[in-house]
Amino acid sequence: MRVAVTYKGGKVFQHFGHSTHFKLYDIENGEVTGAHLVPVQGAGHDALAGFLKMFKVDELICGGIGQGAKDALALNGIKVYGGVEGDVEIVIAQYLAGQLEYDNDHVCDHHDHDHDCGDHDCSCHN
Repeated sequence: MRVAVTYKGGKVFQHFGHSTHFKLYDIENGEVTGAHLVPVQGAGHDALAGFLKMFKVDELICGGIGQGAKDALALNGIKVYGGVEGDVEIVIAQYLAGQLEYDNDHVCDHHDHDHDCGDHDCSCHN
């Protein structure tokens, strides 16, 4: 199984559609067997969903994510854990332990406001 986490500076990046990197974790028997930081090729939720499918990602852990992105990921067979914050290594440990706290209703709808979601936690969108 392969799990992708949106990534910026060691933290879960908070705006899926603006992701520039993903950390990919290969998981077997409940343990990480490999991890790779990969730069994104393309922009927007359709391109990112296709990018993740190309890398054979099964599940995505991210911060804010809009409905269009969720739909694009679902069409590519990728399960989403949205609304996650924190250090990616701690987050993946919580995921493996079955203790990941997530909120798939947490979105970052950048079309409803006049600022860039790139460097904040998108909590203004709850």
